[in-house]
Amino acid sequence: MNDNDLRDWYMRYATALNDHALDDLTEFINDTVLLSGYAGTRDDVVSALKGVVAAVPDIHWELDELLIDHDRLAVRAINTGTPTTEWLGVRPSGASFRIVEYAIYQVQDGRFVQMTNLHDSAEMRRQLTP
Repeated sequence: MNDNDLRDWYMRYATALNDHALDDLTEFINDTVLLSGYAGTRDDVVSALKGVVAAVPDIHWELDELLIDHDRLAVRAINTGTPTTEWLGVRPSGASFRIVEYAIYQVQDGRFVQMTNLHDSAEMRRQLTP
């Protein structure tokens, strides 16, 4: 994929995330994937995302910046949401969060083969704790 194709492809992935169309991620994630340096599967990724959506039904990932270097992507996104069940050890209080997430991906044959993300979960807990 050229840079424009990869950008369009990533934007479709982001749309699927925000639509919570998690069962449609087969198009984007390889069967096996390196997750933050550890061997994993697409099912691991989908299961984790389903857990997030179950706890934070209005979770939204807003793309702030996307950098492409051949088969690698770097993303800065703003994550927002309001948990409705206990999440990250914090009971729901009606409080919302807004944090920055950084993600780095490698794509081969049109699917993620490496996925790494980083966000400040301590800041998220701070925002959610009354």
